[in-house]
Amino acid sequence: MTQKLTILFDLDGTLVDTAPDLINAHNHVMKKFGYEPSKSDHEVKSLIGKGASTMISRSLWNSAKIDLKKIKEQKVKDKMVEEFVNFYGKNILVKSRLINGVNEFLIWCKDNNISMGVCTNKQEHLAIDLLKKIGINNYFEYVAGCNTFDYCKPDARHLTKVIEIMGGDIRKTIMIGDSEVDSLSAQNAAVPFVLLEEGYTDKKIDQIKHNHLIKNYIGLEKIIKKYL
Repeated sequence: MTQKLTILFDLDGTLVDTAPDLINAHNHVMKKFGYEPSKSDHEVKSLIGKGASTMISRSLWNSAKIDLKKIKEQKVKDKMVEEFVNFYGKNILVKSRLINGVNEFLIWCKDNNISMGVCTNKQEHLAIDLLKKIGINNYFEYVAGCNTFDYCKPDARHLTKVIEIMGGDIRKTIMIGDSEVDSLSAQNAAVPFVLLEEGYTDKKIDQIKHNHLIKNYIGLEKIIKKYL
């Protein structure tokens, strides 16, 4: 049977609800370096899709109004990001859980010869480790993190390069994500976009361009069948 379709997934907030463990790592770092942790989990959650570096930068600005253009503060931020990655890597699957219906949907895709990959702004080694530990890594032909290439989402090449590596056809590709970063990536690559509600973003649904809207993965195959 020949390949029918390629689906590219975001990871955080799309395949896995990782917010509890990411927020825990974020607050650990802020406290360790003498800054106030975020008073709002939603504030941290909305930054997850932009990557650890952006998350820490925004938190430093919100907490201490630090100008990261200054060399000294940039070095502080780099150390904080390193600490975040190390701490999170050791506590990557404490409270994180699969989004409802993910496992069943991945099985359905595999049974229907649909090729699957992951494009995330999480560091590659963390993404692969999480997928292995939560038990769904074998469904994906390729996993690209923020440091896999010299570019990352919302750059279209993050998607198009993965499609190329997987031997897919951009005209038969769909992106599934939960934020404006994923939406912009799909727009830039000119592929249809499925938006998961209540994602890691501070944008409202009507502010994020999408072709389809879902609450979870239950029944998603009905939408995907239209592209087969």
